[in-house]
Amino acid sequence: MVKLKLYLDNCCFNRPFDDQTQLTIYLESQAKLFIQQGILSGTFQLVWSYILEFENEQNPYDLRKDMIRQWRAISVENINESEKILAFAETLADRGIKAKDALHISCAVAAKCAYFLTTDKKLINTPIKEIKVRNPIEFVREMEE
Repeated sequence: MVKLKLYLDNCCFNRPFDDQTQLTIYLESQAKLFIQQGILSGTFQLVWSYILEFENEQNPYDLRKDMIRQWRAISVENINESEKILAFAETLADRGIKAKDALHISCAVAAKCAYFLTTDKKLINTPIKEIKVRNPIEFVREMEE
């Protein structure tokens, strides 16, 4: 059985550290933690990237940064910068996607991930035909169907 490859962006990794008194944030956090369990149990495969590493290292909170960094060792693949990734990211940026987000998506596409998971509403609502972009809650719902 082929396991789904997933790419979680930085905001997705950070969601459990956000204000859990807001219902949407709480539900997204729970869905993200459920997905993490799926990665740890081998149901899903995690892909890491140089841009995820870069963004995480900018995190001013050492505890968060250290906890997120541990996922690199669990990932099945680490995507490095390449001309192909930069070129595709540029086409995404031309479609109005922010530079870092475009690099994340480009890395996920290069790794042939089935899903790009994010809590960024703008990204979720931007049509990207090369990969399924989902909120963690939506992803869990799709997996349960």
